[in-house]
Amino acid sequence: MKLRRLLGVMVKELRQMRRDRITLAMIIGIPVMQLLLFGYAINTNLRDLSAGVADQARTSASRMLARDIVATGVISPTLEAATPQQLVDAMRRGEISIGIVIPPDYERRRAEGREALQILVDGSDNAVQSTAAQLARMPLDSAGFSPLATGAISVVSFYNPQRSSATNIVPGLVGVILTMTMVLFTAVAIVRERERGNMELLIATPLTSAELMVGKVVPYVAVGLLQTGMVLALGAWLFRVPMGGSLLDVFIAAGLLIVANLALGLLISTRAQSQFQAMQMTFFLFLPSILLSGFMFP
Repeated sequence: MKLRRLLGVMVKELRQMRRDRITLAMIIGIPVMQLLLFGYAINTNLRDLSAGVADQARTSASRMLARDIVATGVISPTLEAATPQQLVDAMRRGEISIGIVIPPDYERRRAEGREALQILVDGSDNAVQSTAAQLARMPLDSAGFSPLATGAISVVSFYNPQRSSATNIVPGLVGVILTMTMVLFTAVAIVRERERGNMELLIATPLTSAELMVGKVVPYVAVGLLQTGMVLALGAWLFRVPMGGSLLDVFIAAGLLIVANLALGLLISTRAQSQFQAMQMTFFLFLPSILLSGFMFP
C-alpha cells in the first residue's frame, strides 16, 4: 500500500464531499441539531404537570398539604374540583394528567396513620406514572407526612394500571412507522423514476401533473393504512394492548398523518438528486420528528 496513492484517494473523497452541498450540510447540521435538541429541547424530568385538586377537607392542614405538593414543582394546578369524579372526568378529557384527592376526614386519617391522600394518575404515559410514584415518596413534613409513612399516600393509575410498556409504546409505533416509511418511500420512489429516465416517459404521456402525482401517492396511502391496521392487530394479539374508542377515528387520524408525510416526501424528492440523497434528507428530518414527538422522551 503506497501512502501517496492513499492520500490521493483521501483528497479526492474530501473534494467530492465538499462539492456535494447536501452531504456537507448533513455533516455539519446533524451534530449541531442533536446538540441543540438534547441540550435544550429534551428533558427527561417532568415538571409542571397539569393537575387537579379535590380538597374535600377544606381545613388549614389540607390547604398546607396542597401547598406542599405544589411546592415540589412536579404539578401545576389547573383545576379545582369538588369531588374525585370531577378529576376522573377531566383526566378522561385530557385536561389533567394528575389528580390530588384530600378526603373530608383528612386530619383524623393522618393522626391514625391511615390513607390520608390519594393521587390519581393518567397511566397511559409511563413517565407520568413514575413521576406520580416519586411524588408519593417525597417528604411532606410540614403537613405531617414523612417518607416512611408509605400507607398514608396511595396512587391510583387509570388506563394502564399494570404499567405495561407495550401499552404505551405500541400505539406510538404507528406514528413512528408511518413517519419513517411514508416519507422515505415517496421520496425514493420519485427520485428512482427520475434516475431511470421513466419520469420523462411519463411526462410525455397525456397525463397531467396532478394525475401523475396523485397516481404515485395514492398507493402509499393504502400501504400506510395497511401498516396501521397491522401494527394495531399485532399489538392486540401479541402484547395484549387494549383497544378502546373508535377505530374509525384512529384510521382518520392515521390518514391525515400519512398525507402530511407523503407531502413531505414529495418535497424531498424535488431537492434530492439521487436516492442516496433522498435517504439522507429523510433521516435528517426523521430525527427531530421522533425526538420531539414525545415517543422517546416526555
